[in-house]
Amino acid sequence: PPLHHTAPTKSSHPETMADFAAAPEGDTAKGAKIFKTKCAQCHVTEMAHKQGPGLKGLFGRVSGTTEGFAYSAANKNKGVNWGEETLYDYLLNPKKYIPGTKMVFAGLKKPQDRADLIAYLKESTANA
Repeated sequence: PPLHHTAPTKSSHPETMADFAAAPEGDTAKGAKIFKTKCAQCHVTEMAHKQGPGLKGLFGRVSGTTEGFAYSAANKNKGVNWGEETLYDYLLNPKKYIPGTKMVFAGLKKPQDRADLIAYLKESTANA
């Protein structure tokens, strides 16, 4: 195995579905458009809830922990620490990543779309 191989993390699926290290460079402007068309009907980048939880402070937050939002047990129990790697994997296929999630979104199959969305989210959800 390669020298940089890491031991599997304690997870329901130790193998990663998508590798952020191999992701293309993200474009925040394109990510903003993806957010508007694919995410904004249920999410805002502020700390307000719609059908989905508010995404302010997303990076470094643990799944299912935002105050005032009724998460599925699956989301609470998963305990994912959201970051570029976990979001890149999650956004490929949310229902596979968190079986039982209430999020009705098929995912973004194109690596570039996921990288763009993550670049936008990293900027737009940062705590001031």
